[in-house]
Amino acid sequence: MRTTTRHTVRTVQIMCVTVTAALMATGCGRSAGSGPGKDAAAQIGSGKATGTVVMWSMGDTDKDLESLAKKFEQQNPGVDVQITAAPWDAAHDKLTTAIAGGNTPDMSLVGTTWMAEMAAMNAFQATPTSIKSSDFYPGQWDTTKYKDTSYGVPFIADTSVVYYRTDITTKAGIKGALAGDRDGYLKDLKAIQATAGKQNPKLRHATGLVMGFNSWIFWLPMVWQQGGDIYDAKTGKFTFDSPEVAKALEYYASVPKQGMAPTDRADNVQAFRDGLIATYQEAAWAGGSFRKDAPELNGKWKTIPVPYTKQPAGFAGGSDLAVFKDAKNSDGAWKFARFLTEPANLAAYAKATGSLPPSPQAWSEGNLSEDENMKAFAEQLEVSKAPPAITSWQQIADAIDSELEKLTLGKATVAQVQQALQSKATSIGTGR
Repeated sequence: MRTTTRHTVRTVQIMCVTVTAALMATGCGRSAGSGPGKDAAAQIGSGKATGTVVMWSMGDTDKDLESLAKKFEQQNPGVDVQITAAPWDAAHDKLTTAIAGGNTPDMSLVGTTWMAEMAAMNAFQATPTSIKSSDFYPGQWDTTKYKDTSYGVPFIADTSVVYYRTDITTKAGIKGALAGDRDGYLKDLKAIQATAGKQNPKLRHATGLVMGFNSWIFWLPMVWQQGGDIYDAKTGKFTFDSPEVAKALEYYASVPKQGMAPTDRADNVQAFRDGLIATYQEAAWAGGSFRKDAPELNGKWKTIPVPYTKQPAGFAGGSDLAVFKDAKNSDGAWKFARFLTEPANLAAYAKATGSLPPSPQAWSEGNLSEDENMKAFAEQLEVSKAPPAITSWQQIADAIDSELEKLTLGKATVAQVQQALQSKATSIGTGR
């Protein structure tokens, strides 16, 4: 699952369509006795990989992934890796259809918010115990889990940080980085807003805001920062009626309410480039876009981890590698997954693609934190969390998006939004 606010192909990359009732009911044709969490973890055999490994990747043809596959083939002369790209807007249906029909490849990249849904369909093999969770950021590893069992390996991490225009913040009297705590950050936004039309003639708002689709990505960490959550896995109950949720909603609404963020679906990236906003929260791809498409901004922007209240927290998304129950070459697939997630290979892939590696060792291996603007992402990944691993998550997320929009536009109060979310979430339930 990629963090993004743009309504282009990138937004499709984080879509997670809930599986149909028919697919859930059939359990993909497998017996009830072999459901998720009841199978032993897969084992990776000794020796070289052999045979054909069929893999699906997401998006356009990935030349950098294919390069790693060729390296794997060189190290394992008896193996042939065949990678087929599936467009993100068709990937979910392609995967669920293949799972239901027992016609899957050996392995695939899977969006993190699809993992619980497809694990509940009994689609994946449990992760081999030889692949250690300690080799990955905790939040990224949690994206592979369903009912306390891991069903994959993190490959592409995703989280967001705050981007800010140093040329604009300097004119607001802010020396150095923006504040890392929420109260201090709010003061900085007020100082920036005060320069709109004055010291910063083009500036309209101190910061950007995500409206509607996927706004939950930027709000949910505010709940975690308060020490709360929206779901209690132990009791299986939603907790939108908690004081921590109320405080997160109050903060979220306070920024546009004070005129420091637009209340429309403006393109934050373009607004940032044009100097219409001074700060906004986004994923790593935005920095790559600025370097490539906006050279005039070179030296005029920086990043900081997401400001927090009681404790730092952020959203963990991206894509995981999963091996299917119906894989014809399970051993070869797991060996390829293990190879791809070796620190050196993760670092090489990240450098080539601009993506974030899910392993701290990969960051060290590639010296990725030497770039000050990338360092903020490394810090954020340390404290990022995965959303609840429930099969109804996308329905819950859609409800959050809808209620946040009402709150932002002043069409509902914090108390009304809390009540609506608690009612809607309880009605939707947790799925399978």
